[in-house]
Amino acid sequence: MREWRVKRRERTRQLIELGGLIAKAELIELTDDDRTVILGLLIEAATKLKGEHRDQQLLLWRRRGTRAFVQNQLAERP
Repeated sequence: MREWRVKRRERTRQLIELGGLIAKAELIELTDDDRTVILGLLIEAATKLKGEHRDQQLLLWRRRGTRAFVQNQLAERP
C-alpha cells in the first residue's frame, strides 16, 4: 500500500479517536453540539498548557482522565 494511504488512514483513525474523547467527556450534549463552544474550550485548554503551570495542569488532567477511563471500564463490565 502506498505510504500516503497508510498515513491518511492513521490520521483518520486519530481524528476519530479524538472525536470519541469529546463524546466521552459529554461535551457534545453539554454544549448542545455547539462546535464553536467546543473549539473555545479546546483553545482555553491549549492556553493553559502554554502557561507557566503546564506540568501541574497536565498532571491534574491526566489523573482525571485516568479515573474516567477506569470508571468507564468498570461500567462496561457485565
